[in-house]
Amino acid sequence: MEQDQKKKELRRKAMKLPLSPGVYLMHDKSGQIIYIGKAKALKNRVSQYFGSEKNHDNKVRRMVANVDWFEYIVTDSEFEALVLESSLIKQNQPKYNILLKDDKGYSYIRVSPGPWPRITEVKKVEDDGAKYIGPYMSSWSIKETIDSARKIFKLPDCNRKFPQDFGKGRPCLNYYIKQCCAPCRGKVSEAEYNEAFQEALDFIKGGSSTSVKTLTEKMEQAAENLEFELAARLRDRLNAIGMMRARQKVVASRVEEQDVFALAQGDTHTAFEVFRFTGNKLSDRESFLTEGLAPDPEARSEFLRQYYAIRDRVPPLVVLDGEVEDEELLTQWLSQRRGKAVKILIPQRGDQYQLVQMCRKNAAEHIARQAGTSGRDASALDELRRLLGLEKVPAYIESYDISNLAGGENVAGMVVFENGRPLKSAYRKFKIKTVTGQDDYGSMREVIRRRFEEYKACQRKGEEDGFGRMPDLILLDGGKGHVAAVQPILDEMGFDVPLFGMVKDDKHRTRAIALTGGEIAISSHRRAFTLVSSIQEEVHRYAIGYHRQQRKKTAVSSVLTSIPGIGETRAKALMKHFKTVTAISEADLAELEGAPGMTKPAARRVWEHFHPEVGEEGGNSGEIPPNS
Repeated sequence: MEQDQKKKELRRKAMKLPLSPGVYLMHDKSGQIIYIGKAKALKNRVSQYFGSEKNHDNKVRRMVANVDWFEYIVTDSEFEALVLESSLIKQNQPKYNILLKDDKGYSYIRVSPGPWPRITEVKKVEDDGAKYIGPYMSSWSIKETIDSARKIFKLPDCNRKFPQDFGKGRPCLNYYIKQCCAPCRGKVSEAEYNEAFQEALDFIKGGSSTSVKTLTEKMEQAAENLEFELAARLRDRLNAIGMMRARQKVVASRVEEQDVFALAQGDTHTAFEVFRFTGNKLSDRESFLTEGLAPDPEARSEFLRQYYAIRDRVPPLVVLDGEVEDEELLTQWLSQRRGKAVKILIPQRGDQYQLVQMCRKNAAEHIARQAGTSGRDASALDELRRLLGLEKVPAYIESYDISNLAGGENVAGMVVFENGRPLKSAYRKFKIKTVTGQDDYGSMREVIRRRFEEYKACQRKGEEDGFGRMPDLILLDGGKGHVAAVQPILDEMGFDVPLFGMVKDDKHRTRAIALTGGEIAISSHRRAFTLVSSIQEEVHRYAIGYHRQQRKKTAVSSVLTSIPGIGETRAKALMKHFKTVTAISEADLAELEGAPGMTKPAARRVWEHFHPEVGEEGGNSGEIPPNS
C-alpha cells in the first residue's frame, strides 16, 4: 500500500514536468542513482514509469519499485540530451542501465619455456621465463589464431605435462579426429614435436600466406629427397591451412571497415553480438548478455550508445539487424565521436544481410547457453517473436485443434511447446460439451473459455503449473476465422495473450500465420517456419489421436450395451476390469460373475453373447459349460 502511494506521488510530480527534451535521473532511498534516461518530452517519458505496468518488463518493474525520487536536466535539444545521458551513465554506472565493461585490454601470446613448449593467450606479461608476443588489441582474434595453429599443426591443448605424463591414460578425442599428434602416447619424438611447434609459431607470426610459401618449399624439397612421409605430413598441413582460409572467407566483408550488430531475446535476457571488420576481414567479435526485454528498437539504441561510449574506434559503417530508436540522433552522435560521417545500415538482402544473419545466429547461441536450450531453438523462437511483433520471446506456447467426424465425437487437443520443444506433461484433452454438430468455431470458443476458467481457479489456489501458467502465445489450427471467433473470449475474460492461427495449404502443409485482419507469410523465415510447422503437425496428431480413441471407446461401448441387461455403467466396469473386448469374450462364466458390478444373470447373458453356438447346442437345458 505504501509503495502504491509512493508511485502515485511520483506520477503527480512527473505530470508537472515540462514537455522539453532532457535527461532524468532516478534515485533510491539512499540517494544512489539507479537509472538515467533521456527524453524528447520529459513529462511524457517519466510519467510512463509510474502509470500502468502492462508494458514494463521485470527489470523496469524492479527499477520503478526502488525509485524514491527523481531529478531532471532540461536541454536545448534531444541530441544534447543523448550526449549528456551517455556521459552521465559512463560517470555514474547506474544499476538498471545497460552497463558494458570496458575490458578491451591488450592480449599477448605466451610461449612456455623448456622442452615440449605450449602456446596460450594471456592478458599480461609476467617474469616467468616464458616468451611473449604482442601486444594485440583483439583477444578474440588471438584465441582464434592460436586455436587454428593448434589444429593445423596438431598441437595439444590439454593440461598434461610432458614427458611426465607419457603413457598415462588414453589420448583425448582430438587425437582420434586428427587434431592432435598426442605426445601423451609417447610415440612422438621431441624433435618432431618441436618442428611442428616452430611451424605453428611461424604461422602465428607471419600469417597463413607466409606459412603456405614456406611449407610448400619444404614439401617439394622432401619429395625430391624421397622423404615421402614428411612430404605427406607437410601436404596435410597445407590442406588444413587451405580449409581454414576457406572458412574465413565466409565472414569476409566487401567494406573495409564496419561493425555489425544483432540481438536475440530470451525469456528474461537480451543477447547482443558484435562483429568488427577491419581490412575487409573479421578482426574482432564480442558478445554481451544483458538483463531485461525492452522493445528491439529501444534496446538497440541503448546498447549502441553504451557500446561506443567505451570504444575509441567508430567505423564509417554500422550495420544493424533491425530498426533502431532515434536513428538520426545516433547517426549524428556517432559522426561526432568519429570526426567523420557515419552511416547506419539495416540491410534487407545481399552480403550485408547474410552477415547480419550470421551475427544474429551467434546472439541466439548466447541466449541458448543462458537458457540451457539449443541455439537452433533459441534462434527459431526469436525469429518467431520478430515475425509476429511480440514484446517477448514466446517461451511457453499453447496450440489447439478441434477434431470430429461429421460433427460426431467432438474433441479438442492442446499441446505445449516450452523453449521450442514439446512439453508432453502439459498436453491436455477436451471433450466438447456445449456444441453439437460440426461447429469448429463454437468448439474452439468453448475450449479456450474452459482453459482460462481453469487458469483463474489455479490462481485462487496458488497453483502455477499446468493450467496455472499463462502462455506467452496461443496458436490455433485454423485461419483468421478461428482467430476472430476466439479473440472476443480472451477480451471478455480480460486476458491479453497473443493469439494467432496456423494456416495450411491444399497439401496440409503450414503456409502462413493468421491474425484477425489477414495473414503473415512465413515460408521465407526458415527457423520460425520449421517451429510452427512442428507445432501444427503435433497438435493435429494429438487431437486426431484423441478423437480416434473416443470413437473406439464408443464402438466398444455399443458392442457391450447391445447385450440385454448391460448398460453404460456395467459396460465401463467390464472394460475397466478386463481392459479389452477380446479379453471379455475369452473369459469364462466364473470370471464374468466375479467382475465388479456383475450379477449371475448378467454374466450369463454376456457369455452367451460371445458364445452363441454353445447356447444353441445347450437347447433349453440351461446348462452352460464352465469353460468355453
